[in-house]
Formats: sequence, structure tokens, C-alpha cells
Amino acid sequence: MVRYSTTTHKIIATVSFLILSSVQFFLLYNTYELKDDHFYLAEQGILNNAYTKAVANDKIMPGGQRIMDCYLAGDMALMEQTWNRDHKAFDILVQKICDSAFIALKNANNMDSLLARWVAENHLQRDLEYALLVERVDIAFEPNKYINLYDKSKKYSLIDPVIQSKNGIRIGGTLKEIAFRNLVSFYGVGSPAGHSSRVEFSFHVDIRNRKATILWLMLPTFLLSLFSVLSVVLLFFITFRNWLRQKKLSEMKSDFINSITHEFHTPLSAIIVANKTMQNEKVISTREKVQPLTEVIQRQADRLKILISQVLDITTMNRISLSKEEFAVHNQLEEILLDYRLKLTGTNVELSLQKDAERDSVRADRFWFTTIILNILDNAVKYNTNEWKEIKVAIFDDKKSLYVIIRDNGMGMTAEIKKHVFEKFYRHVRSGSETIKGLGLGLFYVKKAIEAHNWEIDITSVEGEGSTFTISIPF
Repeated sequence: MVRYSTTTHKIIATVSFLILSSVQFFLLYNTYELKDDHFYLAEQGILNNAYTKAVANDKIMPGGQRIMDCYLAGDMALMEQTWNRDHKAFDILVQKICDSAFIALKNANNMDSLLARWVAENHLQRDLEYALLVERVDIAFEPNKYINLYDKSKKYSLIDPVIQSKNGIRIGGTLKEIAFRNLVSFYGVGSPAGHSSRVEFSFHVDIRNRKATILWLMLPTFLLSLFSVLSVVLLFFITFRNWLRQKKLSEMKSDFINSITHEFHTPLSAIIVANKTMQNEKVISTREKVQPLTEVIQRQADRLKILISQVLDITTMNRISLSKEEFAVHNQLEEILLDYRLKLTGTNVELSLQKDAERDSVRADRFWFTTIILNILDNAVKYNTNEWKEIKVAIFDDKKSLYVIIRDNGMGMTAEIKKHVFEKFYRHVRSGSETIKGLGLGLFYVKKAIEAHNWEIDITSVEGEGSTFTISIPF
């Protein structure tokens, strides 16, 4: 349940963060679009006045009127004759005339030098680029009756495609993004008289790298937005960390109860069995039979006393306090197995001990050594579905270490189970083991005690054949 709550908490937090980030991005994007739409150059008014004066008695650019008249007025009679005779031939003719006129305008373009002069004269600070466009050309053979020669909305096969664009014929300039926001001037110049022409043209100017400039101007807004998001994340992190601390305290309380249940079970079972055996009239009448049972009760009572004093360490498991002493492992194992056999009375479990160590004396914590062996034995019994269960304990040594081996004929483990078997509360439930009771703490305690002693433990297991635990105790 706790794990589910933690996962749910993280999912809700992640979704909330994504929603918050999306809203912030949406607001920033809208702010950028708004600034982009309303970002007018301070220099636009100056450039508009300068351009208006430059083309006051001209078209498109200084000298443009002369070029346009050279082609349009010069071929006016030819165009009128062709129009009256064949409209299709007229379309071909005017495309050729317009193409020649546009190329002539482009070659004669003087706006680069004019713009540079205006910038210098007015001390303009920005790096500017422009576009000079012809958007429409009409001609009138009769007063106020215009015939279209060129329109930017159409594509013409006989006009140079290099100068054609959706915004018109580019006479000069490098400005690529043509929009209303960077329009400086737009004019339609013509005469209502017969045998005249009308030309619509526009002059666009914008700062180079407009987007980067707008983003720089929005930097305070970006920083404020980032600060607000980071503040929310920081507050969440602090809240989540405090929640985890409270959760950990709650888990420690649960672990405390679980630890008592798990660790007190074995000595209590041995005491109960010994006491019940002593109630037998045949046993109680013979002193020789009573004495070993009282010794069992005494040992298990002492173990309970130690458990009570160390239960907090067992619960937190942050560290294990060791009380080391020298003892013989052969004798200690005999006592452990003697008490454990009482617990197994009436069961189909065969428990054997093989002592092959020439040197069996070690310096260790007797309590934790007993805990290690008992927890491995408990697992060997619980995870065994065979009708006849076998547990073999063996001890041998070499020049470097003493080895305690516990082998069973139980279920065995897969490689995946072996990876997690020492984790706290880990219990692999599978077919045949659903009814097995336990808290998943036994082997966790084993690993902690092994690490506290600087020993090593190794598992060899084959699924369906059993497991072998090997504890290496360096001399």
C-alpha cells in the first residue's frame, strides 16, 4: 500500500509539473507572439520620411520612373495594337516587357547606398536589412480603364523566376520575412489619363535577427517564469522529502512489530515445545530427561532477553552492534540444531550435522551467528514442498577460512530470485508457495549480520532441486 501511494504521489507530481510547464510555455509563447506583432522599429518613422522624399516625384526608387516609362510608355502603341488584335499574344508581349523592366530596375537599384546614408545621417544604431518590392503593374489605353500587366498573386512563366516571390518582384534587399509589421511604406502611383501606367510598390525594413532581439527583450520575463517554476519544484521537493521522512518513521514502527513477530517466534516455539515435553509424566519423573529440557528453556529465554535489548537495532538496521567472543563453531551448531529439532518435533524434516573442520574456533557475535543459522534453516523448511525434507549442515576449513554450508532439497531459486533474495521484505510468491507465511525479513537480517562481521555468503541453487548457502568466515 505504501509503495502504491509513493508511486501515485510521484505520478501526480509529474503530471502537475508538466501541466504547469505547459501553461508557462503557452503564456510565454503568446507573449512572444504579441511582442512580435507589435514590435515596431523606432526608426520606421525616420525611414518612412526619408523614403517618401526620395520617391516623391518617382516610382519605386530614385530613377525608377524613368526606367518604367522607358519600357511601358515606349511600347505603349505596340501593346495597344496587340491587345486589340490578340489577347493571348498580348499576355506574352507584356510578360517580356515587364521582365525587361524589372531586370533593369534590379540592375539600377540604389537603395543599398540610400539606406546606408539614412542610417548614418540619423545616427541609427540597429543593424538593418530591407526589401524593395513591386507588387502590381497596370496600364490604361483609355482613361480609368486599367489592364493588369503584373500581379504578385500570379506566377508568370516568362518573367525571371529568381526575382518572383509571393510578395512581389524583389528589386533589392536581403530581408526574407516580409510582413505588415516591417512595412515602412506602400505606394500606388499612377494617372487616370489614357495611355498611362500605374505601379504599386512597397518598402520593408527590419532589424537583422529580429527573433533573437525580441527574445533578448523578453529575457526578464523568461527568468521570472523560470524562477517561479523552480520555486514550485523546490517547494515540492522539500515537501516530498519531509513526507518521505514521515513515511520512513511509519515504516520503522511497522518494522519494529514485524521484527518482534519474526525474531521472537523461534525461541518461543522452542520454549513451548520443551515445556510441553516436560509435562509428560514419563519425562518429569526422570531427572536425566528433565535437565536437557530446562537447559533448552534457559538458552531460549536468554535469547529472548538479548532480542529485547537489540530489537531497536534489528528494526532500524542502520548498524549492528557486535559483541564478539571466542567460541567453537562445532559446539555452537550442535546447540542450535538441538533446539531447532525440538521445534521440528512431529514433522517430516531430517536435520543432520557434519563436522569436518580441524580448526573451528572463531571470534564472532554468538547471538548474530545463531540468528544467521536459524533464519537460513527457517527458509529451508518453509520453501520445501517435498514430502520428506532434508537439511544438511556441514562445516570444514582450509588455511584461510572456516566454511559453514547449509544444503536443502527444497524448491530452489532462479537467477532472478537470487538477485533479490537478500532485499528487505522480498518474498517471491509462485505456484506451491502461496500459503507460506513470512515477512521477507529473514535473509535480510542474514545479509546484514554477514556484512557486519565482514564475512561472505554465497548461494548455489537449481530450481526444483534445492539450494546451498555457503558462509565464509576468514580466520
